[in-house]
Amino acid sequence: MTPEQRYWFDLTGYLHIRNAMSAAELTAAQEAAQRYIDTPPEELPAGFGVDGKRYLHGFAFDKALERLAFHPSIWPIIKEFTNDRPRLISGTLQVNMPGVPDDALHLHCARESYGFESSRVEAHDGRLFCDNFAVFPYLDDVFPGDGGLLALTGSHKAQFPRPPEMYNDGDMNLDEAPEGIVNITPRAGDMVIITESLTHGALAWRPTDRMRRILVLRYHPQTQGQSGAIPEEVALRLSPETAELISPAGPMDVKDIVNRD
Repeated sequence: MTPEQRYWFDLTGYLHIRNAMSAAELTAAQEAAQRYIDTPPEELPAGFGVDGKRYLHGFAFDKALERLAFHPSIWPIIKEFTNDRPRLISGTLQVNMPGVPDDALHLHCARESYGFESSRVEAHDGRLFCDNFAVFPYLDDVFPGDGGLLALTGSHKAQFPRPPEMYNDGDMNLDEAPEGIVNITPRAGDMVIITESLTHGALAWRPTDRMRRILVLRYHPQTQGQSGAIPEEVALRLSPETAELISPAGPMDVKDIVNRD
């Protein structure tokens, strides 16, 4: 993790890593995601399925998607945030189809939903610790006016709860982001990392001629996370390295994957 990344994440609660994927990596990931989308539900491998715009366990559908969980642009950050004790909790492919009506995602954060103790961002020995965060690899362009991810920058540091009357009581069925909230607009091949302590949401997807495909990769330290979130039949498809990444472990255990670049 670079000093610039560390400073920006500490300040804002998110990182936007531009051109994270190579052209070849992006094309392979796009093609893999589209194969999942185009496969009739009854023909999907065991453990996979569609829930609205969520294509379950999409990261495990193809090696081109699975590799993104370890991508070199984010792996040093994942290790730092988890104090070299990483665990991938889930990896959903989320798809907004062109012209399909979409609902905005209300403003929320882990601390509001699950209590102040549910998510932490702290600095120790010149490194950042973040025990609840998500990585979004983007497979399609998002432009200003399209809708998509919103972030109330710096809110992960808030010492007081957000008053309900602020920001339309969290309802983001609006034409544009309210003052003080940033609409993050990545391009295909970019990645965004956010702490779940950050108040965030999404504007409805507006384009009628373009889709939006993103992976939602969620990470915790290896001592945390619900067991069984990734079904056994899906886990059996994974490479040994990814199988280790999704597995729980004790606080003093060091996974072999931590030694990879």
